[in-house]
Amino acid sequence: MGDIHGAYKAMQQCLERSDFDYENDILIQLGDVVDGYDEVFECVEELLKIKQVIAIKGNHDVWFSEFLETDFHPGFWNFGGEGTIISYLRHSDKKGVYLPSRSSYKTTLHAADIPDTHLDFFRNQKPYYIDKDQCCFVHGGFDRHFSFWEQQESIYYWDRDLWRDAMHHSNAEADLEAFEIVTKFKKIYLGHTPTTNWGTDQPLTAFHITNLDTGAGHSGRLTIMNIDSQEYWQSDPLKNLYKKNFRN
Repeated sequence: MGDIHGAYKAMQQCLERSDFDYENDILIQLGDVVDGYDEVFECVEELLKIKQVIAIKGNHDVWFSEFLETDFHPGFWNFGGEGTIISYLRHSDKKGVYLPSRSSYKTTLHAADIPDTHLDFFRNQKPYYIDKDQCCFVHGGFDRHFSFWEQQESIYYWDRDLWRDAMHHSNAEADLEAFEIVTKFKKIYLGHTPTTNWGTDQPLTAFHITNLDTGAGHSGRLTIMNIDSQEYWQSDPLKNLYKKNFRN
């Protein structure tokens, strides 16, 4: 499943339309559960119901995780954080407040307001996952010119060059041989860089890399894929599910 960004309604649709089995199927979620629409709490609660979930950490999850550990949000709740604040304040025991403050937000939300089960969820997210078939699952990407295993952890969350390079070379036949990756994987699945940047809300594949961020953080769709069959299912467009687009 690609980047969720608090879009619980879209998440429900994907799980229902794919006939996902909460007891027997394995869900690999590619990160960015938070920041976007205002149902982050519900998204995490739903993920916790799944018996076998492999949660990858995204860059927005990194920001939220730092808030959980320090009560300081390094992104100042910009870039979709309003939706995360609203979601957790709605489920806190106290009357919560958040206010725009120049280029950021001020809020009464504290790490202590987040349920322990949610704290554990974000603490246990992985920077990447490699399965038995040597398929790689990562939020952002990695530097293809160096060993996958020797990179700074932040690269896995933030890199966009792997996907952008793959798209560039796949569209230029003369450059096909130039697209080399030092560490070989059978397939790579990632998110982070929405396919809507290329004019589509469908998954895209370049070489053996598949991008499952189909714009759920904006007005695109959320996508879930069966990696064995390559069949995928999608939510309705987010603009049809929510009146307010928190990311724009």
